[in-house]
Amino acid sequence: MMTRMFEHLQVMRATLQRLWSTPGSSLLNLLIIGIALSLPVGAYVLLKSVQQLAGRMVETPQISVFLEGNRREGELRTLQSRLEHHAGVARVEFVPRDAALKQLRDSNIADMIADLPQNPLPDTFIIHPKATDSHTLELLHGELQSWKQFDHVQLDSDWVRKLDALLGLGRLATAILAALLSLALITITFNTIRLQILTRRDEIEVSKLIGASDSFIRRPFLYFGLMQGLAGGLIAWLLVSANLWLLNGSLQELTRLYASDFRLHTLSLPDSLALLAFSGYLGWLGAWFSVSQHLWRIEPR
Repeated sequence: MMTRMFEHLQVMRATLQRLWSTPGSSLLNLLIIGIALSLPVGAYVLLKSVQQLAGRMVETPQISVFLEGNRREGELRTLQSRLEHHAGVARVEFVPRDAALKQLRDSNIADMIADLPQNPLPDTFIIHPKATDSHTLELLHGELQSWKQFDHVQLDSDWVRKLDALLGLGRLATAILAALLSLALITITFNTIRLQILTRRDEIEVSKLIGASDSFIRRPFLYFGLMQGLAGGLIAWLLVSANLWLLNGSLQELTRLYASDFRLHTLSLPDSLALLAFSGYLGWLGAWFSVSQHLWRIEPR
């Protein structure tokens, strides 16, 4: 057991020496891998940050019901009671038109409405639904729209669902980009290992002559692909982290003007480990394909 582990450590050390022996080409390959991986990872971080921002802004959807014209107090009480006894409604708030106008006059747009000849705002019911899933909300929204007493019914989380649809499209685009770039990285490793096999052809022939097993001959190339992938993933992590730090510095001034605390989230520990594991696996996979394709063709003469 110890002997086998020592053999693996020797192969890893030899692989590191091989990477270090050609710093120019190795650094170029690692930069290509790192930049390619940083694109989908950066898009993933951006989508995740925007999704968390949307979740903070609207935690519980509401339905705003605007009444048409002036309603008598008795009619308003009847409508409120009917809404409160609805099976899908948890709570109802009534906002009189005068109270809504007073809130506007106390806000930052008081100068804009100061010269209005009359109150343009309608009486409003703010409905808090019991269920918050999109299907149930749509059903309740459609039912309330059919009530003749209501002039307009607005589901306040409409924009969130639209944003979710856009985020879904963004996630699909990111997945496609990641798949295409993963294929490109496998191809890069495939060609790198192929060149190594060709340049070490004589060494491989001698190893086969003295009885070396296929797994022994294959091992250094697989370790090379694995370590090249891990190093590329580390570069991708550094690139993404550095760019997020720069962007958050620029966002800080912008969000301060809008009294917001929005910032792009950095890669978490699980995300970072997943990135390194995925990049290492891509490197190993490219090496395995290349070794399987070319190594069997080399036989002692």
